[in-house]
Amino acid sequence: MDETIAEFFKRTILKIPLTKMMTVLKAWDFLSESQLQTINFRQRKESLVQDLVQLCESKRASLHDAALLDIVYTQFHQQQKVWDVFQMSKEPGEDVDLFDMEQFKTSFEKILRRALKNVTVSFRDAEENSVWVRIAWGTQFRKPNQYKPVYVVYYAQTPYAFTSFCQLRSNMPLLLQALTVASNHHKIVKMDLRSRHLDSLKAIVFRQYNQTFETHNCTTPLQETLALDMHMDSRIIHENRIEKERVQRVTQETFGDYPQPRLEFAQYTLETKFKSEFHEGILAERKEPLRCLIKFSSPHLLEALKSLAPAGIADAPLSPLLTCIPNKAMNYFKIRDK
Repeated sequence: MDETIAEFFKRTILKIPLTKMMTVLKAWDFLSESQLQTINFRQRKESLVQDLVQLCESKRASLHDAALLDIVYTQFHQQQKVWDVFQMSKEPGEDVDLFDMEQFKTSFEKILRRALKNVTVSFRDAEENSVWVRIAWGTQFRKPNQYKPVYVVYYAQTPYAFTSFCQLRSNMPLLLQALTVASNHHKIVKMDLRSRHLDSLKAIVFRQYNQTFETHNCTTPLQETLALDMHMDSRIIHENRIEKERVQRVTQETFGDYPQPRLEFAQYTLETKFKSEFHEGILAERKEPLRCLIKFSSPHLLEALKSLAPAGIADAPLSPLLTCIPNKAMNYFKIRDK
């Protein structure tokens, strides 16, 4: 194992938190149980990393093995990446082809290597008939940079693929071409949907957000939500109860009983012409539309929106522009004059 691969192993293992070190190494499945037992996992991390690198070297670990370890680490830390969603399509009337995952891998790698000599492509099969692809880009004159890879997650026989941010934007058309051809599709477009939570993106595009996440009844008894004053007028109490029931009913009809998919933001770009009864002034003569950007952000945006009306912060129902995010599979919107 040369110094370049040893350094790649070292930097990859250093990223792994000590609390998850054993879990990641076992999922990697390169070192045996007996070999892992020879390592003291209670020593300082620098010494632990050195012992693990030496163990990998004794097993003649390759660049491919190091890349697989990096994929496993990324699978356990998906939220460190920002994921985009791409949707593919076939020609009208085209039959669904029989899909072979090994053929997909071979075709994908062949297309990349045909166009770019220095590129490292690694695959790792995952659950639900999906595959993780790791691509480390190089150039015609430089070896691949293993520390700035792009990841692709593709679910077999579906039109959807998820990609992490690619720092070499110029290589994205090549990646998308390889993905489209290898999966037997003809066209690919980027959806207006992005998040750090890969599972939530998958649940949205596959319409699984009422199944993937554990179902629970989020409504609470009105006796617990209404803090009644002993001296309050009974008519006011009745009106409050009726309104609370309406808000809860509308919220449940809009969002359902299940926890919402996790998104961090929704972005709205507004383009509108200036309108006024007085046809004078700079704005009235302006031909270009007025533009503004509105962004809602939260660690869990959809759950935050779901709680607005019951908390009395907003009227129920909320605007469809806020509640349509899962159904439209979008969190980027452009609003223009009709």
